[in-house]
Amino acid sequence: MSNRQSGPVWTIVVAAGSGSRFGGAKQYHECHGRRVLDWSLDAAWAVSHGVVLVVHPDYLGDPEDRATAVVAGGQSRGESVRNGLAAVPGEVECVLVHDAARPAASIELFSRVVKALCDNGAVIPGVAVVDTIKQIDNSGRVIATPARDHLRAIQTPQGFRADVLRRAYESGCEGTDDAAVVEAAGVSVLVIDGESANLKITTRLDLTAVAATLSERDSK
Repeated sequence: MSNRQSGPVWTIVVAAGSGSRFGGAKQYHECHGRRVLDWSLDAAWAVSHGVVLVVHPDYLGDPEDRATAVVAGGQSRGESVRNGLAAVPGEVECVLVHDAARPAASIELFSRVVKALCDNGAVIPGVAVVDTIKQIDNSGRVIATPARDHLRAIQTPQGFRADVLRRAYESGCEGTDDAAVVEAAGVSVLVIDGESANLKITTRLDLTAVAATLSERDSK
């Protein structure tokens, strides 16, 4: 475990997925010479005083010396984040939540999320949607075409004032990301510019694309 002291910013790195669509636990696969997980831990440590790693229960006994605490994930993302949040000291002021499967998220992006938290209770990165989006009904027929100007594809790390995130999860709200849980609790969420290279690894093709991004970044 890391011996870093408690400070105002901690990050929860969520690595509890089974990787069913990938064909295995993608967070432990090699990506440009390192595990996918290691890239995410590096970026988290660049802005954090402590890092909580949430893993699948099957990996709970594996040594992870680069995390302040390692906890088991739950049956849902929300449960996994709740477990991670329980390991964050009560005096911590800000908490970031990051998907381990986004290893190309830059340190600069992490820093911008933290900076924006100075004036906001919840901050998430997003990129403009380039495809036309259709809303359909249960039969598959189009019922609406939202204007793309006001649509964003949301990424991680997502940042929150610790008290905001704790209250939202204590309320029992659920969502597909942490921002949705906070929104359901009535908190306004600010979207800042994300990064087009910050892809989430879901398939083997994604892994190849992210490895190329990391290789290009290292060559500069």
